[in-house]
Amino acid sequence: MDIVVTAFDPGDDAAVEQAYGIHAEVWAAEQPDAAPYCRQRFVGGLRNPMPGDEQRHMLAYLDGVAVGYLEIRLPQLENRENATVVLSVRPAHRRQGVGRVLYDHAVGLVRDLGRKRMLGEVFNMNPDGAADTPGDAFAAAMGAQPALTDIRRRLDLAALDEPELDRLLAASRARADGYSTVFWTGRTPDEYLADVAYLDSRLIEDAPLGDIAWEPPEPDSARIVQAEDSIIARGARWYNCGTRHDATGRLVAWTAITMSASSDTHAFQSITLVEPRHRGHRLGTLVKIENLRYVMTQEPALRVIDTYNAATNGYMISINEALGFRAVGGLTSWQVTL
Repeated sequence: MDIVVTAFDPGDDAAVEQAYGIHAEVWAAEQPDAAPYCRQRFVGGLRNPMPGDEQRHMLAYLDGVAVGYLEIRLPQLENRENATVVLSVRPAHRRQGVGRVLYDHAVGLVRDLGRKRMLGEVFNMNPDGAADTPGDAFAAAMGAQPALTDIRRRLDLAALDEPELDRLLAASRARADGYSTVFWTGRTPDEYLADVAYLDSRLIEDAPLGDIAWEPPEPDSARIVQAEDSIIARGARWYNCGTRHDATGRLVAWTAITMSASSDTHAFQSITLVEPRHRGHRLGTLVKIENLRYVMTQEPALRVIDTYNAATNGYMISINEALGFRAVGGLTSWQVTL
């Protein structure tokens, strides 16, 4: 069998469509309960990378047929010793050497660029996050080490316990005297931009990372604007709730729920952060419930919301489970030192 790896430009429509088909097929096989991978999200991500990221894209051809896709992301602002890798092989063409050829190609390129580590993710359908999929076995065979386990939890909006949400919200508001709730859709308003940049920069410091070697970014309002440009190019729409400290006018807590262009029934609960000096007022619970109800008024067809938390992030897990999120799958981050 003849396996050929060919780099392609994101402007090559035919190659991009082949890459999307491979990635979407693997996504559906690994997460059969998830919404289909959004084409605009994929294409927009190739053509509009996040600020500070350089990307390389390759297709693997087996006897002339495109069966594998490789994406290498190279941080340019920090984490310049790292590279993140997305490696996808169509399920029907696995165990024929395609993954190994793509992996070796990635290692050679990353080493030539002077990077010391590669990181990649493997999804599973185990509520305890057990890394037992073919993708996990492949990562281990390549010499990678499991660096972090995340659990995916799902909220079924048809089964919401509204009286319990009312109780939790009332208890949170009772602890949040001196704070006001604010909402916005999409781009961050100028008045909150610096505070959102600060909160966003804390994610790497505040969220458990296990053994992943990753540096936090510096707060940068311009970078937030550029990141939102990329998110918009991917067709996403997102809904935000924050709490403003009345005495200072600063936004000190923030959460977001994101939806793709291709689905009006599925969303992701993404970032939730509280500024350390304002913890203890149940602001995390408050913004999550307020934003949940906000997005439900804006997206009446929405049915389920998924979220990921590190298995060791007990505090955030306790909030999510109190809201009704239940474990349905997992994600293992693998890391290899070159």
